[in-house]
Amino acid sequence: MRSELQDHAARLRLQPLKLLATARAGDQPLEAAGWKISLARHFLDASAEASLLQHGADAALVKAGEDLFGGAIVNPSEDRPALHWALRAPARLTGEAETIRQSVLPALEFAGKIQTGEIRTAHGEAFTAVLHIGIGGSDFGPRLIADAFEDLAHPSIELRFAANVDPYDLDRAMAGLDPLSTLVIGVSKSFGTEETLYNLGRARAWLEDKLGDDAARHLALVTANPEKAKAWLGGRDAYTFDMPISVGGRFSLWSAASLACMIYLGPETFRKILNGANEMDEHVRTAPLESNAAMRLALLDFWNTSIREKPMRVLLAYANRLRMLPTYLQQLEMESNGKSVDSEGNTVSPPTAPALWGGEGSVGQHSYHQWLHQGSQDVPCEFILAPDFDRDSEGLDALAAHALAQAEVLANGRSLEEVRAEEPGISEAVSAQKVHAGGRPSTLLSHAGFGPEAFGALVALYEHRTYFAGKLWGLNPFDQWGVERGKTMAGRIQAVLKTPDKAADPVTAALLKQIF
Repeated sequence: MRSELQDHAARLRLQPLKLLATARAGDQPLEAAGWKISLARHFLDASAEASLLQHGADAALVKAGEDLFGGAIVNPSEDRPALHWALRAPARLTGEAETIRQSVLPALEFAGKIQTGEIRTAHGEAFTAVLHIGIGGSDFGPRLIADAFEDLAHPSIELRFAANVDPYDLDRAMAGLDPLSTLVIGVSKSFGTEETLYNLGRARAWLEDKLGDDAARHLALVTANPEKAKAWLGGRDAYTFDMPISVGGRFSLWSAASLACMIYLGPETFRKILNGANEMDEHVRTAPLESNAAMRLALLDFWNTSIREKPMRVLLAYANRLRMLPTYLQQLEMESNGKSVDSEGNTVSPPTAPALWGGEGSVGQHSYHQWLHQGSQDVPCEFILAPDFDRDSEGLDALAAHALAQAEVLANGRSLEEVRAEEPGISEAVSAQKVHAGGRPSTLLSHAGFGPEAFGALVALYEHRTYFAGKLWGLNPFDQWGVERGKTMAGRIQAVLKTPDKAADPVTAALLKQIF
């Protein structure tokens, strides 16, 4: 089947994207949980798309969905299911999935009590600040949520984040905060993450300096390893919440890992996010392959990366609320599928997960869009148009026009003849520089009523897309051995920082002498 797809790609490469897209302009967009998704501007036609769908059927994507929602072992290297979807299920489940569903409820209840003042500081006052400490999946998701819906936040609660082991990150986060009115939340699934424990230790000392033994009443810990957390507390009792072992860190924003956001935004807003994600889950669970948005986007990733061999994808979020989405998705997609060995230990022959980067439209238009339009590389782009339609109409109209214009120029380009006709009298040299090659494909996702529900649905869509893409490549999206190796080496190097001659690698030894 792959050779058949390669034949289609070779055939379509010779056709102008503008003509291919025009022929597909009348196709109905994919629809899922309020999102509409146009795939018209890609190097596909009916024949190629039929072969791509057949590839998805041969790869048993529908069965992969059944396995995920059925609680099967889909993380073979760790012998676990992946039950992040259970966190947003509205009704009772069975077995381990129900335990997962229940695990988020105490955090929502706690958040409500913080907001109402039922849970107070050690001195009986309301908490006015929350300091969230975590890294990776314990940071990106909560930070994305908080930034997206800052305008819905409780007016008397300030939220800060610290992730980096660089001391300035925590210094910056704590600047101006009063330990007497601050709740520190530490999130670490293993409760062994170096950066988090370093920052959490400093934050605890900051609390203890003013509160003494009462500092524990200003600490909330979210972890799958409560025994390690208890030992770290040294016998004191802090608020503790479960971070289920069957929920990967980069799939955990639905869990108590987002306790800070539940407090900041309120449990009801957070429940709306969960409800939107569940609506997308239901679409993915029940929609057939041909109309299943997550499966179709995964197949598109396979097409562009493994067949057309495009090593990147650029995400262009034309919604200020989603300005941090590219950063979040970098971890979700690149940590999940940034691999070249399959679950059986075999090298995967086609290129796998593309590098993902991007930013906020229209800000990026004054930065890297020049490279997208006229650079030497042809990179598939993904536009997300999801504004708040109750805001200033002039700005919203301009936002939509800019997004559509960028996609059109990327696809259709601008010929030398068009330049000469539109700008007579300019020199040949300048005329040539104004030519746009075109032929650069893009996807457009849009939503007519963006809010917490639409946000939840969108993130869940990307989660499922990542899972199905991993299946197409034969990868396990739920482990991350490359990350683990880096942590191991950091520990070894830390032990010889001040004795560089003991470093095993000669270049590392030389670099230590350079640095210190």
